[in-house]
Order: sequence, then C-alpha cells, then structure tokens
Amino acid sequence: MDEQLSPQVIPPEPENIFKKYALFGWEIIKILIIAGIIVLPIRYFLFQPFIVKGDSMVPNFHSGDYLIVDEISYRLHTPARGDVVVLKYPLNTTQRFIKRIIGLPGETVDVKNGIVTVTESDGKAMVLNEKDYIPGSFTTDGTIHTVLTGDQYFVMGDNRPFSYDSRRWGVLPKEDIIGRALLRIFPFSHISYLSNPNY
Repeated sequence: MDEQLSPQVIPPEPENIFKKYALFGWEIIKILIIAGIIVLPIRYFLFQPFIVKGDSMVPNFHSGDYLIVDEISYRLHTPARGDVVVLKYPLNTTQRFIKRIIGLPGETVDVKNGIVTVTESDGKAMVLNEKDYIPGSFTTDGTIHTVLTGDQYFVMGDNRPFSYDSRRWGVLPKEDIIGRALLRIFPFSHISYLSNPNY
C-alpha cells in the first residue's frame, strides 16, 4: 500500500507579508486623500450641515432639525427677503443663529402694533404678508424703526414671541451671514427643499 504524503506548507517569507500590508495601507491612504480632496472643499466652502437648536423658528423648524446650508449662492447673488439663513451672532461671532431675512440693504423696517412694514429704497412701503410661515396666533412684538445701510440686513425668527433677533440686537452685517438653509434632511418624515415665501 502506497504511503500518502501530506502537502508541505511553506510559510510566507516575512518580507512578502510586509509588502502585502504596505500595499494595502497605501491603498487606504490614497482613498482617504482622494476623499479629503473631494469632501473638504464641499464641507468648508460649498455646503455644511447645521442642527437647529431652540424654538426661535417654530413651527417651520424645530430643535433637532438637520439642515444643509448653501454657502456658495451668496457669492453669486445677494440674499433675498424670505431667505432662511444661518448666521454668526454679531455680538459674539462664535455663536450660530438661524433667522429669516426681512429687511434688505437700503430699506427701512418698521415694527408697530404687530405689523411689519418695509419701505424699499425707492420709497415704496409694503406691509409684509407673512401668513405663509407665521401662524395667526403669533404676533410680532416691539416698536422698531431701523434704517439699513450698506450691507446690512434685518432678520427675525418665525416664532416671533420667543425669538432673539434684530429687534433686540440690531442689524446683521452681510459678512456674518454663513449661508442659506437649502435642505432639511432630518427628520426623514420632513425631508424637503426650503423655498422662499411669496410676499
């Protein structure tokens, strides 16, 4: 009866193992570099995430909403009335707020008896129709007369009774606008593109 020989296992040389793992490591590094080249400019120069905290924009935005902020559009055109923007709080630029643009450069904003009136640079006055985003039960308190110059904006939260905004801390310089809220991606039941109201 012939004797069966078991196959001989030759251990891989240490040098080959090192080369194998070195190549694998280099592939991982290349993937990370490529991802960084693609993702970082998008994250820091084009779009960035923002999580809403607080109730100043209720009922349209709630604490915990996850938004995508468009940082590039305002390099191509100026902010518009009705835009929801993420901004640096002018009195402490380390803080981030979310508000709606009400008054534009060159305009005058008046708040009186719960009514918001904007006088455009050509002298035409209009009472803002905000029913698209402010419930009838919310009133705009305060007595304000603000003339906007240069690159100044007047912003307010949609939850007027509980919003700390231009009625309290003054005008918003354009340089403190980070970008426009473009998409809501969480909660999933409220995923939506954020469009402007019609005045």
